Amino acid sequence: MIIVTQKNKVAISTLNEMAKKMFGNLVKAVVDIKQEIMAIDGELHADEEVLLTENGSKRADVWGVIFYPEYFGQKNFVEFDSMINLKPFLGNRNRGVDDPEIRKKILEIVGNLVIKNDEK
Repeated sequence: MIIVTQKNKVAISTLNEMAKKMFGNLVKAVVDIKQEIMAIDGELHADEEVLLTENGSKRADVWGVIFYPEYFGQKNFVEFDSMINLKPFLGNRNRGVDDPEIRKKILEIVGNLVIKNDEK
């Protein structure tokens, strides 16, 4: 697992390699909406969540998503689905992300951290 930051962005080609290695067509990720970082390449969202919390993230700020690299640049690239998203204390009572502002923030962060293969 790795933590992706503004200084350490991830190329879509890397996500493709991760997908083939682990699940075939998808990569699990956990996004911290406060620190604007994410953990990727874990078998479970829970493992990625632990990695982020060990690096200062708070439970209320981390959200699990799934990337489908073949759909990079399209709406289907990010799926909001993870057991770690069950947060009744925040009013989120399912595996998705109910709050549209949180979904928007996650998409902005992902858009900044996942790059085309030829970008820097």
